Amino acid sequence: MTMTTTRETSELAFLAGDEYSIPTYRVLSQDGRLVEGAEAPELERDKARRIYQAMLATRVMDERMMAAQRQGRLSFYMQCTGEEAAVVGATAALDDADMIMAQYREQGALVYRGFSFDEFMNQLFGNELDYGKGRQMPVHYGSRKLHYMTISSPLGTQIPQATGYAYGQKLAGEGLCTLVFFGEGAASEGDFHAALNMAAVHEAPVIFFCRNNGYAISTPTVEQFAADGVAPRALGYRMHVIRIDGNDILAVYRATEEARRIAVEHNKPVLIEAMTYRLAAHSSSDDPSGYRSKKEEEAWREKDPILRMKRWLAERDWWTDDEEQALQEELRREVLETMKRAEKRPPPALGTLVTDVYADVTPALQRQLDALEAHIRRYPDAYPKGASSLDPAVKDGADASTDQGGV
Repeated sequence: MTMTTTRETSELAFLAGDEYSIPTYRVLSQDGRLVEGAEAPELERDKARRIYQAMLATRVMDERMMAAQRQGRLSFYMQCTGEEAAVVGATAALDDADMIMAQYREQGALVYRGFSFDEFMNQLFGNELDYGKGRQMPVHYGSRKLHYMTISSPLGTQIPQATGYAYGQKLAGEGLCTLVFFGEGAASEGDFHAALNMAAVHEAPVIFFCRNNGYAISTPTVEQFAADGVAPRALGYRMHVIRIDGNDILAVYRATEEARRIAVEHNKPVLIEAMTYRLAAHSSSDDPSGYRSKKEEEAWREKDPILRMKRWLAERDWWTDDEEQALQEELRREVLETMKRAEKRPPPALGTLVTDVYADVTPALQRQLDALEAHIRRYPDAYPKGASSLDPAVKDGADASTDQGGV
């Protein structure tokens, strides 16, 4: 039995990988015109506008919600700023029934698929309408109806999950695939390698979409790996791979469209490395001025993916400045209105803390819940949100006990 596909040789020669140089695929230049010799994807006017509007909506929401976090109205937030083309462009190239497994910065995918601002805000504020019932920290979205797997905090766990889910899609035979997003930092996790190997061996229809945005929080790529980025790793698993300009909406769309064809028609996994840049901080808890320069940031702002697509649309007479201004104003108004509604809604009922794991709440969990409710009734002023979900007698601290002794 042959264990490898290599030929035999009598020459002693080591390979360092330098012979494998993967170029960056680009279609659209920064001025909104096609690169010489490039072929644009077949993208109709209405779909192109939908993509752009989703990118713009993501940018506006991110700006407003980061400001809300700075005002103390949110505990945490993460922006997609600078990476909208990579996220929205890839999503637009999929079938709407394809599964998306995100890392934590891909809200643009949900925007494109129709997740409303109300749904975003309910999750961010963890209120009674939050699909996750307030159990997750902000930006951990999920939507069964939009085929968007709920985000989990541990880094890289979604990558092998995507392989497994895609294998299930292969067995179902419905012509669907899974696309999993992750950053280049997550590609250093063991889960990444396990997922690629399993996908290649079992021929799962999965697209591994790496957003190489330059930094794993504060660690630059030059300190993360010695090889030429993430893309060459696919060769070790005999997997289709392409590196693209992640700020080029046309390159992202066309590459993902072709990757999907390979995955679905041939049951072959594909790795896409999208070269982009995180213009914002890693999260609301991060200060990028400590590890990168303003000059570097400004250089990348000139490569803004939204500006590049806007110029392309204008070149084709598919978008005007008046439409831009009107949409910006409408989006800002809608974000603020939905945010105000969401933060006024009460939290999930206290009893939901112990549901959805067992068919029936276990005696031990019930005892803990009873003790918690008794504690909150005793000190309602210390737990206003918890108290508001209990009976009216203690709502918002009314009829509160003045006993301040120990529990």
